[in-house]
Amino acid sequence: MFNNIAKILVIDDERINIQLLFEGLSDEYDILAASNGIDGLKVAREKRPDLILLDIMLGDTHGHDVCNALKEDPETANIPVIFVTAQDKPEDELAGLELGAVDYFKKPFSLPLVRIRVQKQIELKRKTELLEELALVDGLTGVANRRQFDNKLLQAISYVDRNHRGLSLLLIDIDYFKQYNDNYGHVKGDFALKLVAKSLMHGVTRPLDFVARYGGEEFAVILLDATPQEGEALAQKLRIAVENKNIVHETSEFGHITISVGVSHVVAAHEKKISPAAFIENADASLYAAKKAGRNSVVSDEFTP
Repeated sequence: MFNNIAKILVIDDERINIQLLFEGLSDEYDILAASNGIDGLKVAREKRPDLILLDIMLGDTHGHDVCNALKEDPETANIPVIFVTAQDKPEDELAGLELGAVDYFKKPFSLPLVRIRVQKQIELKRKTELLEELALVDGLTGVANRRQFDNKLLQAISYVDRNHRGLSLLLIDIDYFKQYNDNYGHVKGDFALKLVAKSLMHGVTRPLDFVARYGGEEFAVILLDATPQEGEALAQKLRIAVENKNIVHETSEFGHITISVGVSHVVAAHEKKISPAAFIENADASLYAAKKAGRNSVVSDEFTP
Protein backbone atom coordinates (compact mmCIF):
# COMPACT_ATOMS: atom_id res chain seq x y z
CA MET A 1 0.00 0.00 0.00
CA PHE A 2 2.98 2.30 0.47
CA ASN A 3 3.61 2.59 -3.28
CA ASN A 4 0.50 4.78 -3.62
CA ILE A 5 0.90 8.53 -3.96
CA ALA A 6 0.29 10.19 -0.60
CA LYS A 7 -2.73 12.48 -0.34
CA ILE A 8 -2.43 15.88 1.32
CA LEU A 9 -5.47 17.94 2.25
CA VAL A 10 -5.04 21.72 2.39
CA ILE A 11 -7.71 23.53 4.42
CA ASP A 12 -7.31 27.28 3.89
CA ASP A 13 -9.78 30.08 3.13
CA GLU A 14 -7.24 31.98 1.01
CA ARG A 15 -7.12 30.65 -2.56
CA ILE A 16 -3.60 31.96 -3.09
CA ASN A 17 -2.25 29.76 -0.29
CA ILE A 18 -3.95 26.69 -1.71
CA GLN A 19 -2.52 27.53 -5.13
CA LEU A 20 1.01 28.00 -3.76
CA LEU A 21 0.92 24.71 -1.88
CA PHE A 22 -0.52 22.91 -4.90
CA GLU A 23 2.25 24.24 -7.15
CA GLY A 24 4.90 23.38 -4.60
CA LEU A 25 3.73 19.86 -3.70
CA SER A 26 1.65 18.40 -6.54
CA ASP A 27 4.68 16.93 -8.33
CA GLU A 28 5.04 14.42 -5.47
CA TYR A 29 1.63 14.29 -3.80
CA ASP A 30 -2.06 14.18 -4.61
CA ILE A 31 -3.36 17.54 -3.35
CA LEU A 32 -6.92 17.92 -2.04
CA ALA A 33 -8.32 21.28 -1.00
CA ALA A 34 -11.11 22.82 1.07
CA SER A 35 -11.73 26.51 1.64
CA ASN A 36 -13.53 26.16 4.99
CA GLY A 37 -13.58 23.96 8.06
CA ILE A 38 -16.88 22.19 7.39
CA ASP A 39 -15.84 21.13 3.89
CA GLY A 40 -12.40 20.21 5.20
CA LEU A 41 -13.87 17.81 7.75
CA LYS A 42 -16.07 16.27 5.08
CA VAL A 43 -13.15 15.75 2.67
CA ALA A 44 -11.00 14.31 5.48
CA ARG A 45 -13.65 11.72 6.34
CA GLU A 46 -14.36 10.78 2.72
CA LYS A 47 -10.85 10.80 1.25
CA ARG A 48 -8.71 9.87 4.28
CA PRO A 49 -5.66 11.98 3.40
CA ASP A 50 -2.21 11.06 4.69
CA LEU A 51 -1.59 14.59 5.99
CA ILE A 52 -3.61 17.76 6.56
CA LEU A 53 -2.22 21.29 6.23
CA LEU A 54 -4.66 23.38 8.27
CA ASP A 55 -4.98 27.15 8.47
CA ILE A 56 -5.88 28.48 11.92
CA MET A 57 -8.01 31.45 10.87
CA LEU A 58 -10.78 30.10 8.65
CA GLY A 59 -13.84 31.97 7.47
CA ASP A 60 -16.45 29.71 9.06
CA THR A 61 -14.61 28.42 12.11
CA HIS A 62 -11.30 28.32 13.97
CA GLY A 63 -8.61 25.88 12.89
CA HIS A 64 -8.27 24.68 16.47
CA ASP A 65 -11.91 23.59 16.41
CA VAL A 66 -11.35 21.73 13.15
CA CYS A 67 -8.28 19.99 14.58
CA ASN A 68 -10.21 19.04 17.70
CA ALA A 69 -13.04 17.59 15.59
CA LEU A 70 -10.53 15.58 13.54
CA LYS A 71 -8.92 14.12 16.65
CA GLU A 72 -12.26 13.22 18.24
CA ASP A 73 -13.46 11.29 15.17
CA PRO A 74 -12.07 7.69 15.06
CA GLU A 75 -12.13 7.87 11.25
CA THR A 76 -9.71 10.82 11.13
CA ALA A 77 -7.97 10.78 14.52
CA ASN A 78 -4.72 9.30 13.19
CA ILE A 79 -4.28 11.73 10.30
CA PRO A 80 -1.35 14.03 11.15
CA VAL A 81 -2.13 17.76 11.10
CA ILE A 82 0.29 20.61 10.42
CA PHE A 83 -0.95 24.10 11.24
CA VAL A 84 -0.18 26.80 8.68
CA THR A 85 -0.85 30.27 10.03
CA ALA A 86 0.10 33.94 10.07
CA GLN A 87 -0.06 33.95 13.87
CA ASP A 88 3.40 34.00 15.37
CA LYS A 89 2.95 34.02 19.14
CA PRO A 90 4.50 31.08 21.05
CA GLU A 91 1.19 30.45 22.83
CA ASP A 92 -0.53 30.01 19.43
CA GLU A 93 1.94 27.32 18.46
CA LEU A 94 1.66 25.67 21.86
CA ALA A 95 -2.15 25.62 21.65
CA GLY A 96 -2.01 23.88 18.27
CA LEU A 97 0.46 21.25 19.41
CA GLU A 98 -1.57 20.57 22.54
CA LEU A 99 -4.57 19.81 20.33
CA GLY A 100 -2.59 17.07 18.60
CA ALA A 101 -0.95 18.80 15.65
CA VAL A 102 2.44 17.35 14.68
CA ASP A 103 4.00 20.55 13.35
CA TYR A 104 3.42 24.26 12.86
CA PHE A 105 4.77 26.71 10.33
CA LYS A 106 4.09 30.36 9.66
CA LYS A 107 2.95 32.37 6.66
CA PRO A 108 4.48 33.50 4.45
CA PHE A 109 6.02 30.05 4.19
CA SER A 110 9.14 28.83 2.42
CA LEU A 111 8.16 26.10 -0.05
CA PRO A 112 11.48 24.22 0.21
CA LEU A 113 11.02 24.11 4.00
CA VAL A 114 7.39 23.03 3.61
CA ARG A 115 8.43 20.22 1.26
CA ILE A 116 10.99 18.86 3.71
CA ARG A 117 8.63 18.98 6.70
CA VAL A 118 5.80 17.40 4.72
CA GLN A 119 8.12 14.67 3.48
CA LYS A 120 9.26 13.87 7.04
CA GLN A 121 5.67 13.61 8.28
CA ILE A 122 4.62 11.35 5.39
CA GLU A 123 7.61 9.09 6.00
CA LEU A 124 6.87 8.95 9.72
CA LYS A 125 3.20 8.14 9.13
CA ARG A 126 4.04 5.29 6.78
CA LYS A 127 6.61 3.83 9.12
CA THR A 128 4.05 3.98 11.93
CA GLU A 129 1.43 2.27 9.76
CA LEU A 130 3.90 -0.43 8.81
CA LEU A 131 4.77 -1.10 12.44
CA GLU A 132 1.09 -1.23 13.35
CA GLU A 133 0.44 -3.65 10.51
CA LEU A 134 3.34 -5.89 11.53
CA ALA A 135 2.05 -5.92 15.11
CA LEU A 136 -1.20 -7.47 13.83
CA VAL A 137 0.35 -10.15 11.60
CA ASP A 138 1.61 -13.58 12.57
CA GLY A 139 5.32 -13.53 11.79
CA LEU A 140 5.51 -17.16 10.65
CA THR A 141 2.44 -17.66 8.47
CA GLY A 142 1.69 -14.11 7.33
CA VAL A 143 -1.99 -14.27 8.30
CA ALA A 144 -3.52 -12.13 11.04
CA ASN A 145 -2.42 -12.87 14.60
CA ARG A 146 -4.48 -13.50 17.73
CA ARG A 147 -4.49 -9.82 18.68
CA GLN A 148 -6.03 -8.85 15.36
CA PHE A 149 -8.47 -11.76 15.57
CA ASP A 150 -9.75 -10.54 18.95
CA ASN A 151 -10.31 -7.05 17.53
CA LYS A 152 -12.02 -8.32 14.37
CA LEU A 153 -14.33 -10.62 16.30
CA LEU A 154 -15.47 -7.76 18.54
CA GLN A 155 -16.13 -5.61 15.45
CA ALA A 156 -18.01 -8.43 13.72
CA ILE A 157 -20.16 -9.13 16.77
CA SER A 158 -20.95 -5.44 17.18
CA TYR A 159 -22.03 -5.29 13.53
CA VAL A 160 -24.27 -8.38 13.56
CA ASP A 161 -25.84 -7.45 16.90
CA ARG A 162 -26.64 -3.97 15.63
CA ASN A 163 -27.92 -5.05 12.21
CA HIS A 164 -29.35 -8.49 13.08
CA ARG A 165 -27.14 -10.38 10.64
CA GLY A 166 -25.69 -13.88 10.67
CA LEU A 167 -22.19 -14.73 11.84
CA SER A 168 -20.07 -17.89 11.72
CA LEU A 169 -16.81 -18.67 13.46
CA LEU A 170 -14.57 -21.55 12.37
CA LEU A 171 -11.91 -22.89 14.73
CA ILE A 172 -9.42 -25.10 12.90
CA ASP A 173 -6.85 -27.49 14.35
CA ILE A 174 -4.17 -29.41 12.45
CA ASP A 175 -4.62 -33.06 13.32
CA TYR A 176 -1.75 -34.79 15.16
CA PHE A 177 0.52 -31.78 14.73
CA LYS A 178 2.58 -32.55 17.83
CA GLN A 179 3.41 -35.95 16.36
CA TYR A 180 4.31 -34.26 13.08
CA ASN A 181 6.77 -31.96 14.84
CA ASP A 182 8.23 -34.83 16.85
CA ASN A 183 8.71 -36.93 13.72
CA TYR A 184 9.86 -34.34 11.20
CA GLY A 185 11.27 -31.53 13.34
CA HIS A 186 10.19 -27.97 13.92
CA VAL A 187 11.60 -26.61 10.65
CA LYS A 188 9.30 -28.84 8.62
CA GLY A 189 6.56 -28.17 11.15
CA ASP A 190 6.84 -24.44 10.49
CA PHE A 191 6.77 -25.09 6.76
CA ALA A 192 3.60 -27.16 7.18
CA LEU A 193 1.96 -24.34 9.14
CA LYS A 194 2.74 -21.94 6.30
CA LEU A 195 1.22 -24.30 3.74
CA VAL A 196 -1.94 -24.76 5.77
CA ALA A 197 -2.27 -21.00 6.29
CA LYS A 198 -1.81 -20.41 2.56
CA SER A 199 -4.45 -23.00 1.78
CA LEU A 200 -6.91 -21.34 4.17
CA MET A 201 -6.25 -17.90 2.68
CA HIS A 202 -6.88 -19.20 -0.84
CA GLY A 203 -10.05 -20.93 0.28
CA VAL A 204 -11.59 -17.88 1.95
CA THR A 205 -12.66 -15.69 -0.95
CA ARG A 206 -15.37 -13.27 0.23
CA PRO A 207 -13.92 -9.77 0.82
CA LEU A 208 -15.08 -9.39 4.43
CA ASP A 209 -14.14 -12.90 5.60
CA PHE A 210 -11.13 -13.06 7.86
CA VAL A 211 -8.40 -15.66 8.56
CA ALA A 212 -6.12 -15.63 11.61
CA ARG A 213 -3.66 -17.85 13.39
CA TYR A 214 -5.41 -18.47 16.69
CA GLY A 215 -2.43 -20.05 18.42
CA GLY A 216 0.02 -22.92 17.92
CA GLU A 217 -1.45 -25.16 15.23
CA GLU A 218 -4.90 -23.57 15.46
CA PHE A 219 -6.44 -21.12 13.00
CA ALA A 220 -9.73 -19.20 13.01
CA VAL A 221 -12.01 -17.88 10.28
CA ILE A 222 -14.70 -15.23 10.81
CA LEU A 223 -17.56 -15.21 8.30
CA LEU A 224 -19.49 -11.97 8.48
CA ASP A 225 -23.06 -11.91 7.21
CA ALA A 226 -23.07 -15.69 6.69
CA THR A 227 -25.78 -18.32 6.96
CA PRO A 228 -25.15 -21.54 8.93
CA GLN A 229 -25.04 -23.41 5.62
CA GLU A 230 -22.36 -21.09 4.26
CA GLY A 231 -20.26 -21.53 7.39
CA GLU A 232 -20.41 -25.32 7.26
CA ALA A 233 -19.85 -25.38 3.49
CA LEU A 234 -16.69 -23.29 3.82
CA ALA A 235 -15.43 -25.49 6.64
CA GLN A 236 -15.78 -28.56 4.42
CA LYS A 237 -14.13 -26.72 1.52
CA LEU A 238 -11.12 -25.80 3.67
CA ARG A 239 -10.85 -29.32 5.12
CA ILE A 240 -10.76 -30.81 1.63
CA ALA A 241 -8.30 -28.18 0.39
CA VAL A 242 -5.80 -28.98 3.15
CA GLU A 243 -6.23 -32.72 2.63
CA ASN A 244 -5.59 -32.28 -1.10
CA LYS A 245 -2.26 -30.64 -0.34
CA ASN A 246 -1.03 -34.17 0.39
CA ILE A 247 1.55 -33.05 2.94
CA VAL A 248 3.02 -36.38 4.05
CA HIS A 249 2.38 -37.22 7.73
CA GLU A 250 3.45 -40.80 8.40
CA THR A 251 2.39 -40.71 12.07
CA SER A 252 -1.19 -39.80 11.16
CA GLU A 253 -3.76 -42.45 10.36
CA PHE A 254 -4.57 -40.50 7.20
CA GLY A 255 -0.99 -40.53 5.90
CA HIS A 256 -0.98 -36.78 5.30
CA ILE A 257 -1.82 -33.58 7.14
CA THR A 258 -5.51 -32.97 7.75
CA ILE A 259 -7.57 -30.53 9.78
CA SER A 260 -10.55 -30.70 12.07
CA VAL A 261 -13.01 -27.79 12.08
CA GLY A 262 -15.50 -26.64 14.67
CA VAL A 263 -18.16 -24.17 13.51
CA SER A 264 -20.24 -21.89 15.71
CA HIS A 265 -22.94 -19.85 14.01
CA VAL A 266 -25.50 -17.27 15.01
CA VAL A 267 -28.61 -16.80 12.89
CA ALA A 268 -29.55 -13.37 11.60
CA ALA A 269 -32.72 -13.27 13.70
CA HIS A 270 -30.90 -13.43 17.04
CA GLU A 271 -32.19 -10.95 19.61
CA LYS A 272 -29.75 -10.97 22.51
CA LYS A 273 -26.20 -9.65 22.28
CA ILE A 274 -23.46 -12.18 21.59
CA SER A 275 -20.82 -12.86 24.23
CA PRO A 276 -17.46 -13.17 22.41
CA ALA A 277 -16.10 -15.60 25.01
CA ALA A 278 -19.19 -17.82 24.88
CA PHE A 279 -19.22 -17.73 21.07
CA ILE A 280 -15.59 -18.88 20.93
CA GLU A 281 -16.29 -21.52 23.57
CA ASN A 282 -19.11 -22.90 21.44
CA ALA A 283 -16.82 -23.14 18.40
CA ASP A 284 -14.18 -24.81 20.56
CA ALA A 285 -16.72 -27.38 21.75
CA SER A 286 -17.58 -28.13 18.12
CA LEU A 287 -13.89 -28.52 17.33
CA TYR A 288 -13.50 -30.94 20.23
CA ALA A 289 -16.47 -32.92 18.91
CA ALA A 290 -14.89 -33.05 15.42
CA LYS A 291 -11.65 -34.41 16.86
CA LYS A 292 -13.52 -36.90 19.04
CA ALA A 293 -15.44 -38.09 15.96
CA GLY A 294 -12.17 -39.20 14.35
CA ARG A 295 -10.56 -35.96 13.11
CA ASN A 296 -10.40 -34.76 9.51
CA SER A 297 -14.01 -33.74 9.96
CA VAL A 298 -16.36 -30.80 10.53
CA VAL A 299 -18.87 -30.31 13.34
CA SER A 300 -21.23 -27.32 13.26
CA ASP A 301 -23.44 -26.01 16.05
CA GLU A 302 -25.85 -23.11 16.38
CA PHE A 303 -25.00 -20.68 19.15
CA THR A 304 -27.87 -19.09 21.03
CA PRO A 305 -26.90 -15.83 22.76
